[in-house]
This record gives sequence, C-alpha cells and structure tokens, in this order.
Amino acid sequence: MKEKRVAIDPSLPKTHEESFHSGQNTSVDGPIPCKNINLPRNQFSPGRDGYRTPTIEDHELHNNSSMNARHNATFSNNSSHVRLPHTPPLSLGRHSANPSSTSLAHSILDKIEWRQRIRHYTWTFFAVTMAWQTGGIANVLYTVPFRFRGLETIGVFFFLLNIVLFIFNVTMISLRFYYHPEMFKASILHPTERLFIPAAVVSFGTILLNISQYGPSRSGHWLNETVAICFWIDVALALLSSTGVYLVMWSTASFTIAQMTPIWIFPAYPLLIIGPHAGVLSQTVEQAKALNIIIGGFTVQGIGFLVSVTIYSAFIYRLMTQKLPQEASRPGMFVSVGPSGFTVAGILGMAEGAQRALPANFMGNTEMSALVLKVVAAWMSLWIWGLAIWFFFISVGAHWSCVGPNRMRFTMTWYSYVFPNTALITSTFAIGKAFSSKAIQILGCILTPILIAVWIVVVGMMIRAISMRQILWPQKGEDKDEGGFKGPRPARRTSV
Repeated sequence: MKEKRVAIDPSLPKTHEESFHSGQNTSVDGPIPCKNINLPRNQFSPGRDGYRTPTIEDHELHNNSSMNARHNATFSNNSSHVRLPHTPPLSLGRHSANPSSTSLAHSILDKIEWRQRIRHYTWTFFAVTMAWQTGGIANVLYTVPFRFRGLETIGVFFFLLNIVLFIFNVTMISLRFYYHPEMFKASILHPTERLFIPAAVVSFGTILLNISQYGPSRSGHWLNETVAICFWIDVALALLSSTGVYLVMWSTASFTIAQMTPIWIFPAYPLLIIGPHAGVLSQTVEQAKALNIIIGGFTVQGIGFLVSVTIYSAFIYRLMTQKLPQEASRPGMFVSVGPSGFTVAGILGMAEGAQRALPANFMGNTEMSALVLKVVAAWMSLWIWGLAIWFFFISVGAHWSCVGPNRMRFTMTWYSYVFPNTALITSTFAIGKAFSSKAIQILGCILTPILIAVWIVVVGMMIRAISMRQILWPQKGEDKDEGGFKGPRPARRTSV
C-alpha cells in the first residue's frame, strides 16, 4: 500500500514535538544544544546543568501549539468542517467551545444574563471592603496627626460606605452560590481565587477596627463591650481562615517557584490586622480586658508577620531565579508592603495602650515595664518600617516597564495599589508619633491624598472593566481556568 503524504503549509504553527525535532527554539530561556538537537531547558532532567523549573506558561504554550496544529490540519484536510460565524453553540466542537480560545465565543456570549455574570462574582471583590480599601481609607484618616474641621466627618463617610459595600458583597457572593452551588467548592479549590477567601474575614475585622475608632465618642459603654467580644470572634475567624486556606493549598496542588507571587501572603492578612485593632481597642475598654486583648493581639500579630516573612523568602528566591512576574501580576507585588506596615502600626499601638492595661506591680514595676516595652517597640519597629519602604520601592520600580497604553488589563489585584499602602501610611504616622518627628508625620500627610486619588482611579477602572466585560465575565476573572484547573461549566442551553 502506498503511503499517502500530506503537504504541510510551512506558515502553519508547529507543534511542540515538531519544533523539538526541527531544532526551533520553543523556550523563552533559549535552547541548549544536545546531540545536535535544541532541547528547551524545562525539558532537561532535574539536576542536569542548565535545568529550569517548568512553569505554567510552558504547559500552556505546549497545549496551545498542539491545539492550533490539530485545528489547522483539520481545516486543511476537511473543508466541510468549516463553520460560519454565529452558528449555534450546539455545533461547536470540544476545543472550539472554550470561550477563552476562540473569538466565536465572544459572539455567542455577547448577551449574557446577569445571573450568569454573578457566577463570576469572586471572593476578590471583598478587596473593595477589606482593611485597605474604603475601611482602610477611614483608618488612615483617623490616624492623621494634623486634624482639621471635617476630617473626622470624611472618615465616618468612608466607614459607613465600607459597611454598605460589605453588605453588598455578602449579598452578591451569597447569590452566586445560591444560583450556582457548584461554584462554592470550585472557589475553594481554585489555585488563585481561594487565596482571596480571607478577604471576607479581613473586611469584617476592618469594620470592627473602624467601630473602635469612630464609635466610642458617639455611643455608650455597651459598644466597647460588644466590640471586645467581636474581637475574639475575629481572632478565631482569622486563625481558621488562614490555616484553612494554606492547608487546602498544600493538600490539593503542588507549585513551582516560578508560579510564586506575593499573593501567597494573602491568607495571612486576617492575622495582620488583629494587632492594630488590639492597639485601638485596648485604650477604650477596662484594664483587665485590655491586657488580655494586648496579649492576644501581640501573639496573633507575631504569627501573621512571621508567616509572611517565610513567604517573603520564597518571593525573593523567585525573583532571583525567574525575574519579575508578568505585567498582569505586577500589582500583586505591593501585597509585600502590607505585613510590615500593619505590624508596625499594631506593635506601637499596643505598646502605647500597655501603660493603662498593665496591672499594678507588673513584673515588679508597672511604670518601668510599660516604658521599656514602649522603647523596645519603637526601635524594633524602625527596622520593620524600613522593610515596608524597601518593598514599596521595589514594587514601584517593577512597574516602570508597564507604563504605557494597553500594557496592563484591569484585574481586581489592582486594589493592591491601595490596600498595602494604607498600612505603610498608618505605620509612618505611628513612627512619627513614637519619635515625635514632624518630618515623618508630614511625609505621611503628603502620601494620604495621593492614596485617595489612586483609590478613586482604581474604583473608576473597576467600573469601566465591568462595563467592558473585562471582569464578571467567563474566563476573565480570578476564577478562570489556569494551571491545569478547570472549573465547572454552566449548563448548556437547549434553545438558541
């Protein structure tokens, strides 16, 4: 039997195998000659000289090139499979039905019900309300040392707005799981979305923090007692959410260092706002409760910061071996600023509240103990504050190559431009107060209006992204298929 040969158009993209045998470079790092064959570094045996850890991009490049080659071969060999645009979705093949890989999907999904858009209302939307957005702005305004008439009113406005947005987020996420119950499990197992589940806990803790800041002067003793009880509830939720998310991560997936981003720190964030809240609350409740709150707050804050430091080391190693993250992931670099900033604000706040919280004859001399604690906390915080500033400059510098039109598409991680930097500003005010430095306090005051302007821009870009279907849309948000994870698909319609 005569072998039938099919002529292949050289303009067609080659599959990964064809590229391998032809010696074409398929690796971003460049191939290494091996017995006259150019082999990508990520396909070397581990331990061999020049080996590079495989990344998600390698896997996606291989899948996309193979899929394109199969599609082009089918198209050239069987013209009867060609389908006109806007044909019914029931006629789509298994690969072409993927809305992330074909332009046809955009025409099919051109008109999608809001119930289907709610399907993509992910946990990341709690970034709007957590400790560093509307609630964070209220926190910053509360700590501004140079007060003027109306400043507290502005802070109360952001505080109340935060409560409204939190209720809205809870309603929307509840509707998502009500209409699409399969998405609840998928949100826990998704490699990216699950990192943002603690944002809901952080939002709750932020509201408690704002109540402790703006509430006591406008209410009775009952409010402090209620918030003191809620403080311990927040501590329990913070520990459960943080350990729970990390355990799910380590039990359901394996990651390479190339996939590492500072967003991995995110599950520790519920622990990092316990200290600042304890510092504020300890100055309004009775002495016995204040001491317990400071002890609990200092312990939990230490857990959150030390967990963050261990992930810092992985992030630095990732930068050393894999260079900067992709442009779309650069906003997440600012997450590394938050742990140090909130730890400084928490330590100095609790040290200030210790003077009235410590019992009589504490460690032999209450006044001396409180003074030593305050001095040690102040000088120790300088190092941690400096670490926050260092990560801030690294994050800003990493965005230099991203400047320009159409370089970065909006994602909810853009809120990282705001929330960690509120921690930097509040810690700046705390350092300025501890060392009676007006220069440092003025620096914080300069950064405050800049932060509010950035917040306005990010909110505006979010609204624009929703209208342009860049978020709340299939395969466009943090719930999209990635890293081998594919979420549940909505039921197909039987009528077109």
